Amino acid sequence: MGAMNRPTLEAVAALAGVGRGTVSRVINGSPNVSRKAREAVQHAIEELGYVPNRAARALVTRRTDTVALVVSESELRVFDEPYFAGTIRGIGSALSETGLQLILAMAQSREEHARLEHYLTSQHVDGVLLLSLHGADPLPGRLEAMGVPTVLGGRPVGLDPYSYVDMDNRAGARQAVKYLAGLGRTRIAAIAGPQDMAAGVDRLAGYRDVVLPAGLPELVAYGDFSEDSGVAAMRELLAAHPGLDAVFAASDPMAMGAMRALRAAGRTIPGDVAVVGFDDSKAAAHTEPPLTTVHQPTELMGRQMAQLLVARINGEELRQPVVILDTHLVRRESA
Repeated sequence: MGAMNRPTLEAVAALAGVGRGTVSRVINGSPNVSRKAREAVQHAIEELGYVPNRAARALVTRRTDTVALVVSESELRVFDEPYFAGTIRGIGSALSETGLQLILAMAQSREEHARLEHYLTSQHVDGVLLLSLHGADPLPGRLEAMGVPTVLGGRPVGLDPYSYVDMDNRAGARQAVKYLAGLGRTRIAAIAGPQDMAAGVDRLAGYRDVVLPAGLPELVAYGDFSEDSGVAAMRELLAAHPGLDAVFAASDPMAMGAMRALRAAGRTIPGDVAVVGFDDSKAAAHTEPPLTTVHQPTELMGRQMAQLLVARINGEELRQPVVILDTHLVRRESA
């Protein structure tokens, strides 16, 4: 059917025996329409095969039916690391139930951020999901100030956002390190994540919660959650503390990097050095030996983020704007 033959709003109104405004209100889900009028309009829409013009509708409702997911990382990281895949899957499945369209944007540099901020505040999207923020990133505050509903994945450092979803990172790290101490390991090292991210800060705090009261030495090196950084941090730890007998890595990729470095240094796992990661990624079950790790429900986190954002877009009052999800240890052969 060509654009010329497409049924119009007027045609629907004429067939239903109501005014244009009533048809418009029915299409946009407005409550102030009588049941009789609503049914007449719905029958007319079905009979004529009327499809609302999204662009025209956006002019009336100021809604675009589009949501942006902004990730403050490189494309390489986003498509490589299991944390992002799980979270994006959860966001996508929750949004597919609402008919909202998802656009993905990756922005690391200040210029990319500025460009993106201009786009997001120019009525291109109804709301924004932010993932992997570093430091006191001004973007969420600016979006909220411009009236763009925003929900964050992970508690940011140095900010107090209205709504976010996070894992109980500190408790998860505590469980991991307690487990290592319970195995009789006394020189437990940590490969911590970036300290400009709450996950990095909280997982290191969980490690310290266990080693400091027990009087165990604090052996820490830092990575950026990637596998290469795990290799480098493990080499650094082995050089400084050759007698270490366990490692808690704040992400599975860093744990896998640590295992590579340990093997290269001739250490057996878990004989000489027990290793625990954090993520419970699919790859963790297939490392050699399989990796003991902390499970975090990334897909559930994505779903919850999307559900909170949809509620905000619809103007609902959030009963629980901050959601913290449970983590638990998955025991395998590496520890």
